[in-house]
Amino acid sequence: MIVMKFGGTSVESADAIERVAHIVGSRLKQSPVVVVSAMAKVTDQLVAMGNAAATGDCDSALESLENLRARHLRTAGELLGAKRSASPAPRLEKHFSELENFLRGLAAVRELTPRGSDYLLSFGELLSSIMVADAFAVRGLSAAWVDSRDCLVTDATHTRAVPQMEPTRGRCKKRIVPLISKRKIPVLGGFIAATESGVPTTLGRGGSDYSAAIFGAALDAEAIEIWTDVEGMMTTDPRICSEARTIKRISFNEAAELAYFGAKVLHPATLLPAIHKNIPVYVLNSRNLKSTGTEITAQAPPSRDTFRAITAKRGVSIVNVVASRGVMVHGFLRSVFEALDRHASPVDIVAISEVSMSFTMETKRLPKTLLTELQEIADVNSEDQQAIICLVGEDIHGKPGIAASVFNIIADAGVNIRMISQGASEINISFVVKEEDVPRAVRHLHNHFFPGRRGQSHKKDGAARSRTNGSSTNVFKSRAAAAPSGQELRLLREAKWK
Repeated sequence: MIVMKFGGTSVESADAIERVAHIVGSRLKQSPVVVVSAMAKVTDQLVAMGNAAATGDCDSALESLENLRARHLRTAGELLGAKRSASPAPRLEKHFSELENFLRGLAAVRELTPRGSDYLLSFGELLSSIMVADAFAVRGLSAAWVDSRDCLVTDATHTRAVPQMEPTRGRCKKRIVPLISKRKIPVLGGFIAATESGVPTTLGRGGSDYSAAIFGAALDAEAIEIWTDVEGMMTTDPRICSEARTIKRISFNEAAELAYFGAKVLHPATLLPAIHKNIPVYVLNSRNLKSTGTEITAQAPPSRDTFRAITAKRGVSIVNVVASRGVMVHGFLRSVFEALDRHASPVDIVAISEVSMSFTMETKRLPKTLLTELQEIADVNSEDQQAIICLVGEDIHGKPGIAASVFNIIADAGVNIRMISQGASEINISFVVKEEDVPRAVRHLHNHFFPGRRGQSHKKDGAARSRTNGSSTNVFKSRAAAAPSGQELRLLREAKWK
């Protein structure tokens, strides 16, 4: 049995869903379980509707809802034909009616809570998975729609829920395994889940990949396939460097690093369930079935290049916290880390001395209340519009002179480095530069460490659709001297993947 996940661009239209049906049909001997995202841009539209309704602009929210309804019904008609599309229409309309009632209620109370947000965003995956299941059936594939909320159990941390593997495994065996034994294709929405009592939750934006990995672990899948609109994981962002090429094979640890530090190809948490179950993950292109994509396994063959990939994470702030030397510094660092924990603030890179500490964090996730609290114990300033550049590869420490090469190349590019992290991770060298310097720095590094090979560069049509590679941690252990966030600790403590 395999789990196949298709992203929003892979189900964005009738033609795209037609391709998905063809791909799934080619995997029937492997007993596929299919997980789909909302249609492209739908989640963003739902967010905009919720924000409009929460400010009292109900008319605008309902107008957007009508556009959403028209798009789904039109796509269903194109997929199924006029007569056949009448069958799923009542089920789709049921969800649209629920969504309309929710938006009207939201406009009345003018408050969108995290719990309400999870309920609102669940509609995208529900609608797309119903359409995909019906499209499969019309094309001779024995599909069965399954509500993910009946299978994937989480805690009640709304908008970033933590999966509970034991009850999830039990429900999957009860609701999904019997369908597989009857040679049916279960079709589920990604990203959405529910508490044990049935309250809807979500795994966070981009969580459909995560859902697929959770289902794969719960069902002891032979493989997990992530189908998207790019050729796989790339040696760098092809929008920055046209010579970027597909990584054929990569280790779990390397891919996890890349996923955390900005790669949009995979959700940062995706690999956790796969790692613990040792399930290979494949990143494949639904628009190019001839592409071999990227294979992610526990161990990968050594790369012919020094590094496996280079990535950049933009939208980062540096926070500098300096204690006065005239006061007792004992407990200073503990106070800073305790403040980070209280505000559930995940940091990327940390530099520490006796009386000072600098750390990086995504600007959008940097709470002003954290800065206010830190100002009570030290002098604090923050610098926005920064970026982390990360070079990932196995056994970096076993290759003398690598760090010197990296920083000499950056110096030759005329780029100033603000922070450096090396040593905390065996497979990653990270440093901070200004956002505006990212293209120049990445191009210089890629040209040096990935010399061109005929026939392997990434061509323009793929580059136009590609998304940035990034990274995670050794899963959280190799992160550059960083304190794990509360979310990461909960993932490690509570998920109980095994």
